[in-house]
Amino acid sequence: MFSCLSPGALGLRLDHTAAIDLAVAHGFGGVDPDPGYFRALMDDGGLDAVTAHGDSVKEKGLQWGMAGLPIGVDSPAEEFRDALGALPDALELLTAAGVTAVGTWIRPMHATLDAAANRRLHVDRLSLVAEVLADHRLRLGLEYIAPKTFWSTEEHPFVHTLEEARSLIAETGARNIGLILDSYHWYTAGETPADLAGLTAEDIVSVDVNDARADRERDEQMDLDRRLPYSTGVIDLDGFMGAIRAAGHTGPVKVEPFMKSLAEQPVDEVLADISSRLDRAIAAG
Repeated sequence: MFSCLSPGALGLRLDHTAAIDLAVAHGFGGVDPDPGYFRALMDDGGLDAVTAHGDSVKEKGLQWGMAGLPIGVDSPAEEFRDALGALPDALELLTAAGVTAVGTWIRPMHATLDAAANRRLHVDRLSLVAEVLADHRLRLGLEYIAPKTFWSTEEHPFVHTLEEARSLIAETGARNIGLILDSYHWYTAGETPADLAGLTAEDIVSVDVNDARADRERDEQMDLDRRLPYSTGVIDLDGFMGAIRAAGHTGPVKVEPFMKSLAEQPVDEVLADISSRLDRAIAAG
């Protein structure tokens, strides 16, 4: 496993090159890729420039984290078709830079589609996306979203637990789809280390570590109101990370707390703190 600097997940507006330098300075093992920066390199120097950038990041001792999937799995049909057609060009840049994974989240409810219809939609579309990704040697990470305060807000609840996410992935039949495991969703789903038992490295694409508010019960927790890992002790992060290590995960581990206050603090202080918390989580595993 390696600690990954994900500026977007921290709410920090960092230039990509600055993020790379800061990741090195604060002892992160990796940094999230920036497809926008790759496109600019492509315009100036073609794919060779993108590849050279990826090589330079590796030479600095960093690995790539995960890029966002540039397509909405549950988007309107015409929008999905257009995005699917444009997907190969976007993925070409990622593979040229040496990126190996992209990720997205599963919306855990729907206003009009019942669970069966929504499942068919996701299975069909994820199968198509996974096929294109496989052509570019890329894995897809899927994140289930577990807070009840979110998935219960529309008429038809959908995938919001580990078991449901694994079942959905299995139904696609795609070997390059795995999980983005977030301790916050694991906790709000009422899951324990035992639920993670039996997972392998092939099942996990990326990991997020977060803590929860101490003044709310499990079902009262809000998706976008989290705490930094080890801040409150509400979430059993040592148990979570122990199970992640037992699974053999070797990929990125990052923090995604949705705390606006981080952007108001000196960036070096924030990153020093985040790096330390990630090191503690990885060591606990």
